[in-house]
Amino acid sequence: MSEVKQPFSLAGKKAIVTGAASGIGQAIAIGLAEAGAELLLLGHRSNMEDTSARIAEAGGSSREVLIDLSDLDSLDRNYQELVGDEPIDILVNNAGIIWREPAAEYTASKWHEVINVNLHAVFQLSQLVGKGMLKREQGKIINIASLLSFQGGILVPAYTASKHAVAGLTKALANEWASRNVQVNAIAPGYIATANTKAIREDAERNQSILSRIPAGRWGEASDLAGAAVFLASSASNYVNGHVLAVDGGWLAR
Repeated sequence: MSEVKQPFSLAGKKAIVTGAASGIGQAIAIGLAEAGAELLLLGHRSNMEDTSARIAEAGGSSREVLIDLSDLDSLDRNYQELVGDEPIDILVNNAGIIWREPAAEYTASKWHEVINVNLHAVFQLSQLVGKGMLKREQGKIINIASLLSFQGGILVPAYTASKHAVAGLTKALANEWASRNVQVNAIAPGYIATANTKAIREDAERNQSILSRIPAGRWGEASDLAGAAVFLASSASNYVNGHVLAVDGGWLAR
């Protein structure tokens, strides 16, 4: 079948997903595998067995690659050792961290930790993988942005700054690489029911205030993001460049 007849097929494609141990990263990795991609799961801990098992259950294949994305000095060296010149068709920069603290009390160490993982590592990994994509003139990079790529949030200055920057970086890379047939886009998840949002969902007042603004009337599931990722990873999105796709149940529309 041609790509036109199978626009969402990822058969024969190799994809990297960072932060794939659980939540959004896991759901996207499984979705890409179900569409036919072979997965490289990048993480700093050997805790991706569940994701690997679910990919195998879906009939896919995966390999775990242990890399500490917060150690920027060793990222380049470790990437070359563990991945090398293996051609990568799809990169999903999902890994991210958040630290909540009033801005006036935010420590420099926490600021740099969040920015390093959420922004610097995204750029560095995009460079490492993107060079091969540019050489082959084919590739898809999907960054995970946030509703806080558009809004300010409360008590999360470093996270907000990093996610605004991820949206900007997505557009900057698209401007340079689109003419080389490398599509760079982002997904901005809305309020998703994951371990990171458990405390908010258990706060009855906060939970209700969030639900009252979501036109869909429910929290999102991590699996709600898989289809958007498959679209942006497939030939169906070959003319989509520099776009930040909100998958938020309509939150931003409200």
